[in-house]
Amino acid sequence: MTTTMSVGRVSARTWVPLLCWIAVVLDGYDAVVLGAVLPSLLDDPAIDVTPATATGIASAGLFGMMLGAMAMGFLTDRFGRRNLMMGSVLVFSVLTAACALADSATTLGILRFFAGVGLGGCLPIAIATVTEFSGRNRGANSVTLLMTGYHVGAVLTALLSIVVLAESGTNWRLMFILGALPALVLLPLMWALLPDSPQYLQARGRSEDARRIAEKYHLPLADPATQDQTDNAGKTNSFRTLFSPEFRWTIPLMWIGAFMGLLLVYGLNTWLPQIMRAADFDLGNALGLLMVLNIGAVIGLLFAGRIADAISPRRAAFFWFLGSALMLALLAVRLPVFGTYALVFITGVFVFSAQNLVNAFVATHHPAAIRGTALGMALGVGRLGAISGPIIGGTLVTAGIAYPWGFYAFAAVGLLGAAAMAVAGGVLKMQNANRQGGAPRTAAPATAESVDAALR
Repeated sequence: MTTTMSVGRVSARTWVPLLCWIAVVLDGYDAVVLGAVLPSLLDDPAIDVTPATATGIASAGLFGMMLGAMAMGFLTDRFGRRNLMMGSVLVFSVLTAACALADSATTLGILRFFAGVGLGGCLPIAIATVTEFSGRNRGANSVTLLMTGYHVGAVLTALLSIVVLAESGTNWRLMFILGALPALVLLPLMWALLPDSPQYLQARGRSEDARRIAEKYHLPLADPATQDQTDNAGKTNSFRTLFSPEFRWTIPLMWIGAFMGLLLVYGLNTWLPQIMRAADFDLGNALGLLMVLNIGAVIGLLFAGRIADAISPRRAAFFWFLGSALMLALLAVRLPVFGTYALVFITGVFVFSAQNLVNAFVATHHPAAIRGTALGMALGVGRLGAISGPIIGGTLVTAGIAYPWGFYAFAAVGLLGAAAMAVAGGVLKMQNANRQGGAPRTAAPATAESVDAALR
């Protein structure tokens, strides 16, 4: 009996991160697929795509992601995470499949915009859900493990593009269809196995459902009086709470970190193949380098979360941004093919973990009642960086100077991200010193979770 109960418990606790991880895999595939098919799109006479219009298509999708992140992050704190997660997966999967039918750059841009709304909404919901269900002191590792899914999806995109596009460049349409098909399996599994947030259920008066889920997943459930006070703030004044003295000085710095991190992620994933072709690599090697970049990201995330839980997500993000800047600057040096592959791999280890450590910093620094809003706003502002990355890359490619100046530009972005994390550290030290000095508190009462986060 004990063994059976233990197996059931492990199975129940595994489904939440697993389903969220699979959703992020699809998110990663659909977000990166445009970059993978871009060389073929540019060569396909059946659809009029130029580097300039390709930049517009990429930017449209990223603008949709920005709106989706801001809207979903806000709505999930009010209407629950389960239904919005499933809705996000449905939206971006259907519209990604529709991209296969596009007959013009304009149509493709419109479809990528609306698919982006679903893509942008999926990520903050997944991060908020996994953070809550991971328990205390494991938030950073849970977030970074979740985000390996994004890069697994990106690696699958690169692998499939090598196979699918090798025979004919017009097969780029098939790449969009393949990205949508897994949702046919994922959505029924989510409907059957994905629970909603117990904190959300309790705040909506469904105390028995909240208690049942909290017991099943061994989660702490706040005292009702404290929960009512906290969630009333979350329901009616989540933005006001976000800019209370507890958080107002760190949240803009988190936004800067998210902006710089997503600029690097989307700038490189969109234009790395084309930049490497400008460096005289053939299409096969250019796509291979995109794959290796994202393999490095997966490996980096496996270590970054554990290090972040040990030294804090903010400190880890600072060091990862510095490493990103160094590796990107080195990529401007022409090396033999093997050396370039090795350097791109190490670059992936740093660049993508830096962004996800910012996500972990945001998730662990804010209490559950406003976590979705905090993540949605950070990722929404960050999407401006995601829009800027492809624009910067496209401008440099169009001007014919993407290699090597693109890598120098991205290295400077890494340094700015490190600076934001360093300043955030100074702010947290001053806040901690004020608390220890007995300064009066006028903000909402701190929870154990928010105090623990502030000490980071």
